[in-house]
Parts: sequence; C-alpha cells; structure tokens
Amino acid sequence: MKILVLGSAAGGGFPQWNCNCPNCDGVRRQSIRAIPRTQSSIAISADGIQWLLVNASPDILKQIQANPALQPARSVRDTGITSVILMDAQIDHVTGLLMLRESGSPIPLYCTEPVWNDLSTGLPLTQVLSHYCGLTHRHITVEENRFSPPLQLVELPGITITPFPLTSKAPPYSPNRNNPQVGDNIGLLITSERSGKSLFYAPGLGQIEPLVLEAMSRADCVMVDGTVWTEDEMIRLGLSRKTAAQMGHLPQSGPNGMISVLDSLGDNKRKILIHINNSNPILNQDSEEAAVLQRHNIEIAVDGMEITL
Repeated sequence: MKILVLGSAAGGGFPQWNCNCPNCDGVRRQSIRAIPRTQSSIAISADGIQWLLVNASPDILKQIQANPALQPARSVRDTGITSVILMDAQIDHVTGLLMLRESGSPIPLYCTEPVWNDLSTGLPLTQVLSHYCGLTHRHITVEENRFSPPLQLVELPGITITPFPLTSKAPPYSPNRNNPQVGDNIGLLITSERSGKSLFYAPGLGQIEPLVLEAMSRADCVMVDGTVWTEDEMIRLGLSRKTAAQMGHLPQSGPNGMISVLDSLGDNKRKILIHINNSNPILNQDSEEAAVLQRHNIEIAVDGMEITL
C-alpha cells in the first residue's frame, strides 16, 4: 500500500495568506528553517494506478501537479483519482471537490450521512456540483463506540477501510456544531490486503477514547492530529479566542497530550503528525519543540512524503 502526503498543514496552509505570526513571517523572510505546506490531504493506492483521495483540500490542483501519479496522462482527459472519502465536512477538507468539477463522470464520494447533510445544506457543494460532474454518495455508517464493518471500495482494490466515530467538532456552518452527531467526524484504519499492514489516520482528533486507542494500537503507522503544541497557543499569539479543545484538537504537549499518547503505543510503529497549524512551533526545524519530537521518535509530515506499508 502506498500513501502520498499531498498536504500536511491545517486550514489556511503554511504560510497562511494573512498571517504574520513568527512562523509565517519567518518562512516568508527565510529567517527560520521551515518548509511551506499546503492544506492536509493524503492519497492511498494498492497498485500505484488507482488512488483514493482522503479529504479534498482547497489546494488539490497544486497537489495534483506535485504528484504525477495522480495525473497519469493515459488519454486526453485523465486522472488517477478514482474516488474520494471525507472524514468530516470542514471547509479545508471538502472545498477541493469544486476544483474537480471537470470530471467526466460523477465522483464517487464516501462519507457519513451527517457529512453529506452538511454538504447539502450549510455548505451546499452537492447542489453546486450537480451542475457539473455531480457526486455519487457512497454511504459510510458508523455507530457510537464501535468499529464499522470493513469497507472494500470497488474503486480501490486491494485495500480495506475500517471507519469509526471520533469526538470532535462539526464545522461552524453545520446544524450539528453545538449538537454533535455520531458521524460528524470519523477516523480510518486503512489496511493493505497484500501486506496486512495498516495506517491509522485522524487529522482532526479532540479526544483519545478507548476505540481510538485501540485503532492506534492496531496500526503499523499512526498519522494523527498535529494542529497545535499547547492548549492556549492560538490565544497566546493573538490569532484566536479559542483553545485547542474548543476547536476540536488535542495539543501535543502536556501530561495528556498527543506526545504522551503516542509514547504509550511503544516503539514498534511509525508515528507522524499531520494537519499542522501555522502557529505551531514545530514548523521551525530549529525549535526546541521540533527537537522534543525527534527525541520521542515522532515525525512531522511534509508535503510529498511517501509511505509504503
């Protein structure tokens, strides 16, 4: 199984267009060692030909250009992307669908009912795209505190996907924002039928519940929420009035933070942070925070990273 990290930043990318925090200003001025990143998305394939897009970033066109496997050029109009799966309805995970509107046939879109409803009401991409290529909804059903039966996508032979619910936040335009529903956010356990190895993927993760910890323990590679370093990071930098928890993210530092969780999994798996906010000091490669991650054997995802399982 091949995994391409198409984008590794949180919403807004890095540097964010209107941000002059130490990281964004530093990378523009080249006064810090940091790598620009697009908004988070990955692509999965068993054969290197048929690819599942996991979340559709607003930066998808740039990401396709940077990853030739997604544009194999076998005909006048072509794509290696055979289907899309959405883990939530957040704007930085879904608006890339608009960039794919020239598709020659309806895009197979795997998502839960709450996500489909959000995309039909609060952010009505389904209605907009009905005037272009259209979307074919492939239902993902999740139940509270349970793994769903493994999915075998007809468009992605050789790989099985086990969805499960996460506790996080629905987007601001969702009617579920303050009334959470099972299926607003999901995690994925993605397994290669050939190697038997699996990836745990959750770019947005607010709580480590028993089901989440079990999925992490099963996986050979854990690619997980790396949004912020501290709970009050956005407030302290004057970028937001919300804590990490209020945004639906678990910070890396602290006694119950993501580093502590990843350490508990042992040393026999690969651990990678993705969905990194422009405010996070780990983006500065010379920061003490980046050094802490290195000592804990935790990687920081970067656009173009390739993983084979």
